[in-house]
Amino acid sequence: MDRRELRRAWDELAEPYAASRRADGDDAALIDELLESIPPEATVLDVGCGDGRRTLANLAGVDRIGLDLSRRQLELAADAVPEAQLIQGELTALPLAANAVDAITAYHTVFHVPRAEHPAVYAELARVLQPGGRLLMTGSSGRYETVRENWLGSGRSMFFSTPGPRSTREALERAGFELDWERTVDDPLGSSVPFVMATYRGE
Repeated sequence: MDRRELRRAWDELAEPYAASRRADGDDAALIDELLESIPPEATVLDVGCGDGRRTLANLAGVDRIGLDLSRRQLELAADAVPEAQLIQGELTALPLAANAVDAITAYHTVFHVPRAEHPAVYAELARVLQPGGRLLMTGSSGRYETVRENWLGSGRSMFFSTPGPRSTREALERAGFELDWERTVDDPLGSSVPFVMATYRGE
């Protein structure tokens, strides 16, 4: 699935995906932990912000930037979090200056990029982070690359790709991140999902 197909899929899946998510989920509590670790005047980038109702909306008290590949997702996010700055873009070429943000959230996002490109994604996340900046992201529970047909009963296909936990850790470390912790928590779709908190140590 190429970028254009993926963008079209997310445009069409925006409403079904938003409707499928539970209102609760232990992954939301991790955002509070992130916010406690950064200054109150921080700028936080939420990559793959989707409709904005969970991660972006929960980043209260800081300057928020939401980025998504899908224009329809960003339209929903503009309604949900009107005070956030919203940008259309992709993870391998973030439309932000170097050292632009203090923290990044990447919930259920990186595994929609081909795993061969994950190192480039982490290099971009490192580029836009301030040294000492924090990254909170969904990790990897296995090694696979697949297209799921009729995802969420929507009639649309969705691409998923991960290299496995060890390769994910190694790629993050090569990009200059130091892992603070790895945990498995329940996500809004009712699944147990690994998460990673890491600190960018700089070059």
